Amino acid sequence: MPASLPTSPITVPSRLGRYCVVQAETPQMGLVNIGVLLEDPGSDALRLRFRRDLDSLAEEEDLDVLRALGDDLAQKAREMGAEKLFEYLESNLSGAIRMTDREEVVAEDFPRALDRLYRQNVQSNVLEFRTHLPRYSLRAAAGKFLENQEIAEDGWVEAPEDLRVTTDMFVAEIAGHSMEPRIPDGSLCVFRYGVVGSRQGRLVLVENLETAGNNRYTVKRYESKKDESEPGEFDTGAWRHARIRLESLNPEYPSWDLDPDQEKYRILAEFVRVLD
Repeated sequence: MPASLPTSPITVPSRLGRYCVVQAETPQMGLVNIGVLLEDPGSDALRLRFRRDLDSLAEEEDLDVLRALGDDLAQKAREMGAEKLFEYLESNLSGAIRMTDREEVVAEDFPRALDRLYRQNVQSNVLEFRTHLPRYSLRAAAGKFLENQEIAEDGWVEAPEDLRVTTDMFVAEIAGHSMEPRIPDGSLCVFRYGVVGSRQGRLVLVENLETAGNNRYTVKRYESKKDESEPGEFDTGAWRHARIRLESLNPEYPSWDLDPDQEKYRILAEFVRVLD
């Protein structure tokens, strides 16, 4: 890995959005945040995300209303448009369901912006490996990769509702610009231990065993080329790696080839998705 790297990121256009926090009056905890609504004024579209532990907040007779709220708002936004829906809610909501004043937010990617706003404003109950994943430092994630390692968790992060959570997943923050625009600098990312099947073309978390500090870990695209070896007396030939290449997605950053027989690098996990 080169000693010095380019520092210029890939520029992604930003847009201005507006968001509010949806709140519910509960009998035991008072007013609590239950979701976030994010408006894209450019397309008049609405994105929303609500808690999945609503049964812990309300009495049985109120649960149906809370559970249906997200779907109801999404349907109304499709019919009315986001701006008219916000105006309607600001004029009519009161009592058990409320919403905060709209605030502006700069978003490069609206789904990621929604996830980020949700984590900043909504604190749901942790349901381990059901709705939440453990967050590790990259060093801790590498330690967990080894057997019999006791690793301290850096809290739990709520996963998106459309992600099928499994016990081999974790969250870590990735710094640097080499995988932009797909993985922005400072992103929280989901990884899965073990790469089942071929690694070809996948994004993987790599540990350089000969480097210390934060530069020891990187995310790269795994590419390999195989050649068929000469057959021996008792075999008919076998495939072996002729070249393994770890590629940066940002063309301003270097990629490098690996010696297939070299034990300098270790593949720790497979990249799943960016959270924000």
